[in-house]
Amino acid sequence: MKTVRSMVLISNDPKSKANASQEVITAFKLAIKNFGLTDEVAVSTIPEIGTVRTLPLVVIFPEATVYAPVKPEDVPHLVEEHLYKGREVPDLKVIDPDTLRKITWLRQRKGTLPAENRIVLGNVGIVDPESIDDFFAYEGGQAFATALQMAPELIVEIIKASGLRGRGGAGFPTGIKWDSVRKTPGKKKYVICNADESEPGTFKDRVIMEGDPFSIIEAMLIAAYAIGSDEGYIYIRGEYQLALDRIQKAIQQVREYGMLGKNIFGSGFNFDIHIHAGAGAYICGEETALLESIEGGRGEPRIKPPYPTTSGLWGMPTLINNVETFANIPPIVLNGAEWFKSFGTPSSPGTKVYTILGNVNNTGLIEVPMGITLREVINIYGKGIKGGQFKFAQTGGSSGSIIPASLQDTPMDFDSYRKVGVALGSGALLICNDSNCIVDSVRVLARFFQEECCGKCVPCRVGTDQTLKILTNITEGRGTMEDIAHLEWLSKGMEDFSNCGLGQTAGTPIKNMLDHFRAELEAHIKLGVCPTGVCPMS
Repeated sequence: MKTVRSMVLISNDPKSKANASQEVITAFKLAIKNFGLTDEVAVSTIPEIGTVRTLPLVVIFPEATVYAPVKPEDVPHLVEEHLYKGREVPDLKVIDPDTLRKITWLRQRKGTLPAENRIVLGNVGIVDPESIDDFFAYEGGQAFATALQMAPELIVEIIKASGLRGRGGAGFPTGIKWDSVRKTPGKKKYVICNADESEPGTFKDRVIMEGDPFSIIEAMLIAAYAIGSDEGYIYIRGEYQLALDRIQKAIQQVREYGMLGKNIFGSGFNFDIHIHAGAGAYICGEETALLESIEGGRGEPRIKPPYPTTSGLWGMPTLINNVETFANIPPIVLNGAEWFKSFGTPSSPGTKVYTILGNVNNTGLIEVPMGITLREVINIYGKGIKGGQFKFAQTGGSSGSIIPASLQDTPMDFDSYRKVGVALGSGALLICNDSNCIVDSVRVLARFFQEECCGKCVPCRVGTDQTLKILTNITEGRGTMEDIAHLEWLSKGMEDFSNCGLGQTAGTPIKNMLDHFRAELEAHIKLGVCPTGVCPMS
């Protein structure tokens, strides 16, 4: 997506539509075209504006200037003055504190919206994913060529300075992980791309691999050179057949070009990549279970420590990053750490790719700066809630958190979410309206965890089974108040004592439900009814 200097947001809720907002939108597009600003100014709508009375309302970014009410006949003058000449229009500008207060969630955003700054997805849909020549035509390979002219430790320092954090969900600083592997002694080191994207509702990694597979290979080359590795693996979900085919073709072309193998470009650097297809086990997305799978064992997590950075594949120091994390590496090497830090927030720089699903009018992938709010995602990119009011969102697939309406203005970055007890997760955003039952939704998640549990450790094996039974009883009208205490105990036990992230996060939806939707849970038990009418309640 191209970058624009200004963004015009126009309220388009039912009340705004009654006041000719559609005509205002049309007038803006025409006036922007007439003034030759089509490539500089973008127009989008706000499906839900809250309780503001003066409508239609227009917000122009990056200034966050608010105009209301705006009539179609006002638009040409507004475009000429504000967007063409750079002067505000006092007669239309909103200065009423009460009105401005009600749209604080918009005014808090700094910068242009929609803020789709495509770094990871920059070439997806543009380059031919099966042509290395097309890849080179769009600056492909330049980052690796640049890296070869640098000292390996300098590359690591650039990644550290960028502040890039792992995009698989945990948010661990990528540069620190690279530095740990580089400094750990070992006769051999490995680089692994975790492409086992198994979180339900998440398909961002698949899109990257299908649309720009060469970028992942280039990133792995840079990482290998930086840490001193000569061998790498891409562990890819077996169901991703198209992604698998394109990765294979890309590796073959890169190898034929001389960018993989021995003495690459006469530099003395050796590196090659193998592909390992998984067999559909959710647990193999966990990095140590992934290692076991590559080694030919059963996909079960290892006891940690030691961590893969010191003792990974076949006991050697191993760097494991997921697809989205790797996709950030070439742009950082090419453009520098400060450039990357110009996106997002100070503690969570860069962008994040989200998969928008559920009860919204527009679903799909977006790539936006870290720090955007859930409300912005829903209203601007999801085009508003479909068929009701917003009730909650599930972040990060099954292992993420449940976000109630009260937290939808919290900046979506690792630290802001952590402060309110929320996990950002892998980037899936399941948006649910008020027709969804929270208890039934948590039951569905519990069933997923119970089915995907590897069975290795008791807290997870027993905990997931018991929570599913309790939640099933509650949704079928057999619940008791003692069940609530049991759910609290089980979720805490799984979090504290499970061997890996599956068990440690399996109780998160339960905790979120108890924190934010306890009344709805108690209605199932005390009143014997499901407030939404979803549960059978026999």
